[in-house]
Amino acid sequence: MQKPRLSFWQIWNMSFGFMGIQFGWGLQLANMSGIYTYLGANSDQIPILWLAGPVTGLLVQPVIGSMSDRTWNRLGRRRPYFLVGAILASIALFFMPDSSALWMAASLLWILDASINVSMEPFRAFVADKLNVSQRTAGFVMQSFFIGIGASLANALPYIFRSYGVDGDYQRRVAAATTAGLQLKEIPPSVLYSFKIGAAVFLLAVLWTVITTREYPPEDMREFERMRREHKGFAAGLSEIFIAFRQIPQTMKQLAVVQFFTWLGLFCMWMFFGLMTSYHVFGAPNDQSALFKDGQAWGGIAFMVYSIVCFAVAFLLPKLASATSRKTVHAIALICGGVGLLSAYFIQDKNLLLLTMVGVGIAWASILSMPYAILAGALPAARMGVYMGIFNFFIVIPEIIASFTFGPAIRALFGRDNPRAPLYVVMAGGIFMLIAATCVFFVRDVADVVPTQEVIDADEHEPFVPPGSVQPVPSTGLIDDGPRHS
Repeated sequence: MQKPRLSFWQIWNMSFGFMGIQFGWGLQLANMSGIYTYLGANSDQIPILWLAGPVTGLLVQPVIGSMSDRTWNRLGRRRPYFLVGAILASIALFFMPDSSALWMAASLLWILDASINVSMEPFRAFVADKLNVSQRTAGFVMQSFFIGIGASLANALPYIFRSYGVDGDYQRRVAAATTAGLQLKEIPPSVLYSFKIGAAVFLLAVLWTVITTREYPPEDMREFERMRREHKGFAAGLSEIFIAFRQIPQTMKQLAVVQFFTWLGLFCMWMFFGLMTSYHVFGAPNDQSALFKDGQAWGGIAFMVYSIVCFAVAFLLPKLASATSRKTVHAIALICGGVGLLSAYFIQDKNLLLLTMVGVGIAWASILSMPYAILAGALPAARMGVYMGIFNFFIVIPEIIASFTFGPAIRALFGRDNPRAPLYVVMAGGIFMLIAATCVFFVRDVADVVPTQEVIDADEHEPFVPPGSVQPVPSTGLIDDGPRHS
């Protein structure tokens, strides 16, 4: 079926739900390390406490992708998963800041991440389902735009609440506890209110996409029903994942290496940038200091900057990709991100720190669109969901590695509770991004490849004979080695 070109507002509506999803992700990424610290965790314990995200992603996304490939009901193929995931994620977001112990916060993070994954992965396949090849880059870029908006709002909320004095009583309780030689294990109200608002935004944004966007039915409904009967059940879904994994396209394998180093760099930043800001930039002596809280809030502002840059540059990417290539754009963007993170070493002024996030924002806009635009053109339509889920392996595997290795590495290299350790981990993230940029040039983007052999074969079977009035032109070299036709 030739898919019709969609209008700007149709692409807008189908992508709007991603703003809510990223609102949830943004609150989590900017605040979870701080929440764990408020509840008594040490710096070297932070990575293992983030393990919920990668493990749930590793298990949930390919299964949900496979299930959504085989789903069709009144809501469509992908929309049922958007809706269920949004409801569950909103509940977890609402109760997350009420955690009174580390185990409670970690448990709610598992639920939150699993639910976000249920919503998010079908959204990636949704773009490929709805848009023809010429509009897919624009579709993924629109998702980047909404991701930038959602993350900007999520990252700014705690700082806005703090600026209006919402944490006044909390700060007095912290001061009283410190004077008494105690540690107050309590999450600030500014974070609590932000998560409550985030729960509502997440659900309402996804509902907008569910209500305003329709899905195309399978082209051959009889064949679709036959395949659904043959692959019914959880075991069949797992079997489909294993089969698809053995048949991964070459482009996806090459992109996997890029994704691995890219996301290893991102997790270095997400886990430790807020802590780095508190200790390296604000000079906090410990996690009970008011400077530590100020640094955490400013870290959220820094994340807001990279999100603003993300949606500011998102719509420039398709034009740049058309003028050069998607690979070139992505490589340059990753270099910008790597340089931004490495520059944190030289910065101890909080305002200058925001400049590091300009490079990260450029990288983030490309990370959220270019790999998926390259990938979508290399995947079979019938397995779009399951392959998008498998592609997520190369995002979550680096986070699992980070969760298990960063803690011991920090203790071995820098010592327990070394306040400079977060800075060094953030810089390591910059190095990983530069490695990823180098790997981009080894990716085969099928949109950029001229099918030489196919042209030769076609010319042999049906030679192209120009009209006599056409003037000779220099050879392109494409079929110089093949037989001549006249």
